[in-house]
Amino acid sequence: MTPSEPSPASTSSKPETSDPASKAQERMARFRALQARAKTSSDQNLKEATKESQRLATDPSQLNAVTRKHAIASQKLLKADIEESGGDFERKRAWDWTIEESERWDKRVKKRDAHRDDTAFRDYQRESEKAYKRQLKNMGAPDLEKYTREKMAAIEKAAAAGTLDIVETEDGEMIAVDKDGTFFSTADSTAFAQHKPDKAAVDRLVADLRKAEEASLKKRRDRQAKNGEDNGDVTYINEKNKQFNQKLARFYNKYTAEIRESFERGTMV
Repeated sequence: MTPSEPSPASTSSKPETSDPASKAQERMARFRALQARAKTSSDQNLKEATKESQRLATDPSQLNAVTRKHAIASQKLLKADIEESGGDFERKRAWDWTIEESERWDKRVKKRDAHRDDTAFRDYQRESEKAYKRQLKNMGAPDLEKYTREKMAAIEKAAAAGTLDIVETEDGEMIAVDKDGTFFSTADSTAFAQHKPDKAAVDRLVADLRKAEEASLKKRRDRQAKNGEDNGDVTYINEKNKQFNQKLARFYNKYTAEIRESFERGTMV
């Protein structure tokens, strides 16, 4: 062995001293990265929690509830002060209202009381009327701008085709009416059958029908749960027949589900 050649002991000792140092540096780098990730997550969670607390603090429903409670407390305090001084609270409060505002308020209170007294079941005709009014209320306000545009387009079309007539009403008002009844329908017109509603109106109708069907099914389930009927309609005449129907349902319900739903909706032909 020449003096310039390194000894085996010296060559084997260098990796042993360098490997632990590199591993320590790698572990420290991973630790720093985990620390940075944890700090980022903590800051993000704190920011989201702050936003959530601010949203809860400015919730409109909670603000309305607080405002309502404050108004009720103020009214009770004012009433107590006036009664202690020997005054009439209702007379004192009426000074702050005009005749129109008082009449509107009385009408609102009367309507609210009538609605509260009309919650009980009377007959099916009254229930149908209430459901009809509720559906009309949920439809929203009519689109008068669209109605005006369609009316003007129909009048222009009728004027261009020469089928526009000017009709005088009993009170002397002049009205433009198209002869074929494409817009101003008469008893003889059939143009209403050609009307095609827009997609928003169709979606609103479908959503209303689905909502009514879900409400009906919910009432039906509640009634069945109250009567102890957990298997749908009563299709049995005794307990033995009930067990037989349950056995059939386990095997064949998955094949007859669509037919049964069609029968329930009344769309089965």
